[in-house]
Amino acid sequence: MIGTNSKYGTSWSRDELILALYLYCQIPFARTKANNPEVIRLATLLGRTPSSVARKLGNFGAFDPLLAKDGISGLTHFSKMDREIWSEFYGRWDTLVADSQRLLLTLPAEIVPLEQEEMPIISRPDGPTERLATVLTRLCQSFFRKAILSSYESSCCICRLDLPPLLVASHIVPWSANKESRSDPENGLCLCALHDKAFDRGLISLKTSLEIMVSPTIKSSKSEFAKYTLQEFQDKRMTMPRRFPPKPEYLQWHQENIFLS
Repeated sequence: MIGTNSKYGTSWSRDELILALYLYCQIPFARTKANNPEVIRLATLLGRTPSSVARKLGNFGAFDPLLAKDGISGLTHFSKMDREIWSEFYGRWDTLVADSQRLLLTLPAEIVPLEQEEMPIISRPDGPTERLATVLTRLCQSFFRKAILSSYESSCCICRLDLPPLLVASHIVPWSANKESRSDPENGLCLCALHDKAFDRGLISLKTSLEIMVSPTIKSSKSEFAKYTLQEFQDKRMTMPRRFPPKPEYLQWHQENIFLS
């Protein structure tokens, strides 16, 4: 149950933890604080205090492998169910999105859902199955973008441009090639519009060791712009995200199928 007698000090239910994980994946770990508007919004949804929600998000940080590599431990007083929810949904992102939206639809209509800023208030679809699939696709796109931008701290992993209107949550393996990875943040990179297009067209790629590869097509250009925006990144290491590092198998696929070598 959600939002019923969920006061500070009471145990978290499975449904509450699913929504907490859904939020955790979409905001930077440094912003899992009680004063974050998104944390406050979730606390309102659950009938809990912002501080208790922030602590629960911190608990999930204890399982985050990339945070551990950075020496960030998260909060250690997690429960058995915290770990179970993390293990159940980590890597099953479409399921996390679908279950979270199902739970949000059980809440009173007057409570503002988490998607307000980028999505309309979600109502129960009353159309055919195709419409349900369209809604889920749209929600997966929103989840993917938020997860990618938060992981890379809204900065291009190639050039470090930090203007969100010019940033793209780019798929390494496109949807058309593997729909099962459409929501997987480890199949994504935060790229500026220029580097997103270059990556999509195979003009740049990444080694599995995360060094940047530049196509000979770019190297043959005499343009000074191409030199400073593309050529000079050859063999430089991409900026690592705070969570959800790109999977080597996805990068290998891009090298073999997209990159113009």
